[in-house]
Amino acid sequence: MVKSENKKVNKSIYLENVKERRVKENKMIFGIRAVLEAIEAGKEFDRILIRRDMNSAIGRELLEATRGRNFPIVRVPQEKLNRLTEKNHQGVIAFLSEISYQNIEEIVFRVYEEGRVPFFVVLDGITDVRNFGAIARTCECAAVDAIILPMRGSVSINADAIKTSAGALHQIPVCRVDDLTSTLNFLADSGIQLVAATEKSQKNYVDCDFTTPLAVVMGAEDIGISEENLKCCNHQVRIPMFGKIASLNVSVSAGILLYEVVRQRQ
Repeated sequence: MVKSENKKVNKSIYLENVKERRVKENKMIFGIRAVLEAIEAGKEFDRILIRRDMNSAIGRELLEATRGRNFPIVRVPQEKLNRLTEKNHQGVIAFLSEISYQNIEEIVFRVYEEGRVPFFVVLDGITDVRNFGAIARTCECAAVDAIILPMRGSVSINADAIKTSAGALHQIPVCRVDDLTSTLNFLADSGIQLVAATEKSQKNYVDCDFTTPLAVVMGAEDIGISEENLKCCNHQVRIPMFGKIASLNVSVSAGILLYEVVRQRQ
């Protein structure tokens, strides 16, 4: 009886793994020539995985084709590629993006041109898909103009992120930037106040003026905002804690800060 149940469990796990792999393969393009053609056709990618030791002529052609494109290239061992698909990937697997990324400079120009007060959210090092989806949902409800995140060291916007956002990621512009520090400097030069959420600050978030052109900068729960990016910010604020736990979930913190902006602007 136990053996029979174990077989059923093992079969169930196997079928679930097969199903998950098929779902992932629907979002994949594999093979060097196929990925090259997709790039030339203007497809957007969440990321492209390339075998770590690839050095063929056509491999170099692929890398050249990705130069200046707005998606990350990740060098990985052969074994990782083999785990993702059993098909002939030729050392290259690309994941199609769930959304179309937008240009932050164009959005800043458009918001000012429309006579509105800019309101952006910058996410530095947020890697948890569900946290990101929850933040995106709050951003859309609070009428944030765009979410900005770095190309590397950041969350992959996959089906789980879309689902957690309740579809908000199809509504709100998302900008993926190559250099987050340079983007923060661009925002500051554009007259946008950068407000960092950090427990290192002594300033209560309600004491900050959020009625001006604004970008709220949030960091990962474990390491927070990087020192380099923190230096770019005009103000640092904290959410006061009165219990024994020292921090809030980042999506909860984002919700508190964004709706303080809404409150002040109303």
